[in-house]
Amino acid sequence: MEQFATEEQQVEAIKRFWKENGIAIVVGAVIGLGGLWGWQYYSDSQLAAKEAASQGYQDVVENLQADDGIAKAEAFLAEYESTGYAAMTALVLAAQEVENNNLEAAQRHLQTAVASQDGALKNVALLRLARVQLALNNAQAALDSVAKVEGDAFTAQVEEIKGDAFVVLADFTKARLAYSAAVEADSANRLVKMKLDNLAITAGS
Repeated sequence: MEQFATEEQQVEAIKRFWKENGIAIVVGAVIGLGGLWGWQYYSDSQLAAKEAASQGYQDVVENLQADDGIAKAEAFLAEYESTGYAAMTALVLAAQEVENNNLEAAQRHLQTAVASQDGALKNVALLRLARVQLALNNAQAALDSVAKVEGDAFTAQVEEIKGDAFVVLADFTKARLAYSAAVEADSANRLVKMKLDNLAITAGS
């Protein structure tokens, strides 16, 4: 380490050091503190955004029955379309539109929910979409929708919908196979058993 004989020399050395390096040190400190503040701001803003989305979704669900409930829910959906709340809001909106017998709107919202990155939500949306498409007498679209459902947990529901679609398409052989597969996957579902038992009558009518 450089030694200085007098206090005056030490002061001059410090002045020289700051003259040569002071700006770089200050700039570095500012950048460092700015980065720290920026990250803190980003984290805080992200948390605030999530809290706002959560509260907004809760408000949508609680006020859906109001006169402007659907309009506000659609506005929320547009604002938070890139978040997980979009799919949940779309499912809620679709259920309300089905209750209002507005199946075209329900189909549109369910198609939005299908775009969810959450696998479980996507599967639920696909199953509901297929049922709405059947109600709209679009059996082939329903078959296309359930073909995208993933996971053995949904086998019974998928096969039941396939059976219903094949009945609409008057393909009773495939309908029987589908209903049989649904019963095999969920033997407690008496409704599907009834559909299977009544298939011969339906086919002969």
